Amino acid sequence: MEELCADVFVALWANAPGLDPEQGLRPWLAAVARNKATDWLRRSRPTAPIPDNAPDPAPGPEELAQRREQSARLWAAVDGLGEPDRTLFLRYYYEGDKLKTIAAELGLSQTAAKQRLFRGRKALKAALQEGVETP
Repeated sequence: MEELCADVFVALWANAPGLDPEQGLRPWLAAVARNKATDWLRRSRPTAPIPDNAPDPAPGPEELAQRREQSARLWAAVDGLGEPDRTLFLRYYYEGDKLKTIAAELGLSQTAAKQRLFRGRKALKAALQEGVETP
C-alpha cells in the first residue's frame, strides 16, 4: 500500500505543471490512485501452478486427425438418419432451436419429437461405436 501511495505522489510530481489548480486536486488524485491500484491488482493476481501431469493444451497432429475422423463419422451418421429425424436432430442440437417450435413446424407432437431425438441418439451412438474397441 505504501508503494502505491508513493506511485500516486510520483505521478502527481511528474504531472504537476499540467494540472489546473481551479479544478481541485482531490478528483485527480482519486483517479490516479484507483488506476494504480487496478494495475497492481492485475499484475499481482495469483495464478495456480500447472500440475506436472497436466495435458498439453494444444492438441497434436494425431489428436487433430482423430477429432476430424470422429467429426466425419458423426456427420455421416447424422446424414444417415431419415427425415424428419435428421432435420429435428440438426435443428435441436446444432442450431439450438426450441423443441416445441421444431415439432410444430414438422407436424409432430412434442412427445413424439422427444422420442425421435432419443431414438436418434441411440442410433448415432451405435453408429459411432461400430469398429471401436472398448477397454
